[in-house]
Amino acid sequence: MKKITMTLTTILAMSLTATVGCSKKEAAPTDGTSTPKVTEFKVSLRHINVRDTSKPQQDILLEAVKAAETALPGVKYELDGVEDTVNRDTKLKAEMAAGNPPIIFDLFGGPDTQNYQKAGHLLDLTPILADLGLSDKFIDLGEFTVDGKVYGLPRSGYTEGVFYNKTMFADAGVSVPKTWDEFLAVCEVLKGKNIVPIASGTGGPDGWVVNMIANSLFVREAGKEVQEGFVNGTSKWNDPKVIESFKKLETLKTKGYLDKSALALKYAEGQAKFYQGGAAMTMDGSWAVSAFEDKEKSKIAGNVGFFNFPEVGGPGDGYINGGFSNGYGFSSHANENELKGIKEFIKQYYTEALQKKALLTANDFPSMKLQDSSGTTGVLNEVISVTNAAKGIFTAFDSVVQPKVKVTLETTMQELIGGKVTPEKAAEKMQKIQDEANAGK
Repeated sequence: MKKITMTLTTILAMSLTATVGCSKKEAAPTDGTSTPKVTEFKVSLRHINVRDTSKPQQDILLEAVKAAETALPGVKYELDGVEDTVNRDTKLKAEMAAGNPPIIFDLFGGPDTQNYQKAGHLLDLTPILADLGLSDKFIDLGEFTVDGKVYGLPRSGYTEGVFYNKTMFADAGVSVPKTWDEFLAVCEVLKGKNIVPIASGTGGPDGWVVNMIANSLFVREAGKEVQEGFVNGTSKWNDPKVIESFKKLETLKTKGYLDKSALALKYAEGQAKFYQGGAAMTMDGSWAVSAFEDKEKSKIAGNVGFFNFPEVGGPGDGYINGGFSNGYGFSSHANENELKGIKEFIKQYYTEALQKKALLTANDFPSMKLQDSSGTTGVLNEVISVTNAAKGIFTAFDSVVQPKVKVTLETTMQELIGGKVTPEKAAEKMQKIQDEANAGK
């Protein structure tokens, strides 16, 4: 395979959404002059930066919104915060089904974009990007492109891997593992010292968290092409290699390496357990760096390392999960004023200045090409280095498979680590749902 070399501007998982109502009234001049009347209209902007750890992203959004309101007379963006999983899996789905999506909303690339575009609810951004001179400013728009047209814009990129507490590793006398056997050996040593090896909050709606591990495992075992194969029928969930990946995940739980409280914790709680010093490792995305390095909340700030998921001896070894799959979509049902609001928002939000600010203050990897990426330090540099050294990138499975397959894998992996289903039964269940999704059921 040809090695993919990454730079700061090419590496990478958060996102914002919006609903809109159009309320118009005339603003009369108050100084006695003949200033032309301005038509006022509202653009509700629903965002997902509702956690304490996402305040830097919200601050950047507010800066962009303020700039857009200053530049476009009459517009008022009304912010509405919604938790990301609720937005993607519940609220936005219902709005799309009813044919009344928000004007600006958090959007995932891949199947989500393809399905909503097919239903006629996504605005074609191709001419807007050309008009604003942004057509060639993004690193990769592939996950938001359908039939050569762009229907969404990634907010940032991401990469996923294993974050670890350097002090715990040093005190336990262990080093960064490169293979699966070495990884298990490290976990065993940590467990023997009464240290939780792997923190994870994958309860309730946060089943996607454990799938960061599952995704890396089945790609390691079966190759990075396996995901597209699920959809086009060239690979199966009940293939022995995929079943083996489920067995490895099960091993982490049965041996006590995965936090025994994983199913009782939400994502933010599992994440906090790691940065509060309650576990030695956690599987997470680069978006989590801001939480880990928050000196006010994190007890391990400045003491966090990062490594690529261990190799298992399969064709997917050496690759790293990453991409540009989370960003903004815009409603095709926008009226004339709302279209102006959309264009101004894109103009003010997607700038090199704010992309770099997001990188330095929120540790968000830019989705746009930056001319200046200086100023990064700490674990962020380790993420960059590890990503540069990877054989290549594979996109997260939920940007490839159908939404019902995504949701089913989340609940099925929760059942697997909860001891309610065997790896073989989990694979059979997944293939049944995949067959239904492929048949359009």
